[in-house]
Amino acid sequence: MSVSSSSPASSSIDSLRFADIVVGLRTAGCVFAEDEAELLVSTARDPAELAAMVERRVIGHPLEHVLGWAEFRGLRIAVDAGVFVPRRRTEFLVQEAAALAGPGAVVVDLCCGSGALGAALGAAVDRVELHAADIDPAAVTCARRNVADVGGRVYEGDLYEPLPSTLHGRVDVLLANVPYVPTEEVGLLPPEARIHEARVALDGGADGLDVLRRVTADAARWLAPGGRLLFETSERQVPYALEAVVDGGLVPRSVSDEEMYATIVIGTRPA
Repeated sequence: MSVSSSSPASSSIDSLRFADIVVGLRTAGCVFAEDEAELLVSTARDPAELAAMVERRVIGHPLEHVLGWAEFRGLRIAVDAGVFVPRRRTEFLVQEAAALAGPGAVVVDLCCGSGALGAALGAAVDRVELHAADIDPAAVTCARRNVADVGGRVYEGDLYEPLPSTLHGRVDVLLANVPYVPTEEVGLLPPEARIHEARVALDGGADGLDVLRRVTADAARWLAPGGRLLFETSERQVPYALEAVVDGGLVPRSVSDEEMYATIVIGTRPA
């Protein structure tokens, strides 16, 4: 089957047939080769760019880095090379946050990566005051593009350090998509993650909870009375994550969604 004439690259793509692209992707191990081929063809602006994109995908670059974007809760999130790709299971965290955040909520997105969580929450809740931060300069660059539509501000630095002190005691929803993979298990991640995403976005320390403990230790100082901290973790880490939340002076609970293979912990500052 030839590439559809509706694609930007189709007018002069005689030498790159759609079927050949699918075969190349499938040979490289891409399970959804046809779907990926359609995305690549529809995104490429000309045959040369399409060929380069196919080559990058075949040698193992994440599809989202090749496309330059990832879909997250119906949004097209810009994702540059090296930046952590938002996972679909993390949509559950945003879903729970949106249920807790009222119009005009003050929201902080720590370890924001591409800014996908803040952007999605800003799209779901009216008039949020959004602040986001990440230690990775490449991620900050992406996040600034992605949260622009909801008026978000993005700061570069380590966790709370770059945030304005005027946020102390005002934050209604604190999202913290912290890295939670134990150091010794980072090498077991799929190559797309361990090779092409920043290590700082994956490695959570010896037991995977080092960054989380730093977040929970200071969360109460930033949260408004009744404000919530939400973060994703693995099922086996839940007891230790709940303990960290309690140590931070917050009231904890965990919520899971089996279909999305997602588990989140919510810590509430007592009112």
